Amino acid sequence: MKQHSLRLTVVTHGPGFTDLTAKIRRFVADAKIGTGLLTVFVPHTSASLLIQENADPDVLRDLKDAYAKLAPHGTQYRHSTEGPDDMPAHIRSALSQTSIGIPVSDGAPALGVWQAIYLFEHRDAGHTRDVLLHLIGD
Repeated sequence: MKQHSLRLTVVTHGPGFTDLTAKIRRFVADAKIGTGLLTVFVPHTSASLLIQENADPDVLRDLKDAYAKLAPHGTQYRHSTEGPDDMPAHIRSALSQTSIGIPVSDGAPALGVWQAIYLFEHRDAGHTRDVLLHLIGD
């Protein structure tokens, strides 16, 4: 059994999606593990992770709009210490994922044909985000 880990630093540019798939595929290939489990984790409370379609950009646009409706700005939230976009960001993060487990098969993440792995930034301003990768297997 082998293990590999990596901390990615991702600079976001405000609300939206950053495709991490190529970096994650490279990490898995470099680890030389044929079969295993990859964990992708974002240690932030105002950003999240999604596996989603990578073919039609309208999917990501519609998802962004739907999250904005689910947790809108301008609502009187009790938590406002870090700005008016912070509590909506926390809610959006709570509705999605901060950790994803992905099987590794034949030395690659076992993603579907149209799937990509995205960091989903929920704050209005850009941030520097960490994404932790951990791979275990043979």
